[in-house]
Amino acid sequence: MSAIVRKATIDDLPVLLEFEQGVIVAERPFDPTIKEGSIHYYDINALITDQDSEVFVAEINGNIVASGYAKIKPDRHYLKHTNHGYLGFMFVSKTHRGKHLNKMIVDALLKWCKARHVFEIRLDVYNDNIPAINAYEKAGFKKHMINMRLDIENLDLT
Repeated sequence: MSAIVRKATIDDLPVLLEFEQGVIVAERPFDPTIKEGSIHYYDINALITDQDSEVFVAEINGNIVASGYAKIKPDRHYLKHTNHGYLGFMFVSKTHRGKHLNKMIVDALLKWCKARHVFEIRLDVYNDNIPAINAYEKAGFKKHMINMRLDIENLDLT
């Protein structure tokens, strides 16, 4: 029952669309700005087919149980690097959590980025999502910048 990690194909789209909804359900409690109802975060088809991105999946016994993507993005002109690899769509099905599948996906994504000479890697994680932060820190990520928000709709500014 060992997992294999491979590049996703268009044939994987139905499962990946379910995983996307799993990501959204998991993140809604952390983000009051996410719309209610049916939404999509990603254009998974484009992430699979675009030359500047790659989606990896982990399979156990022929079933896809985890996913993640890397996308090469241009960076700001004043930074030391011209591009960075952005990681996202990190999902492991509930019955397979704790099996180091996320690490396997991250490792595949990092190898993909490195093969393209992209050495700066970024990702976003909600501040209150402690399990995800711990997993990324185990993989070598460090907190770098904090994104702050303020909803002023009901704030008295008089």
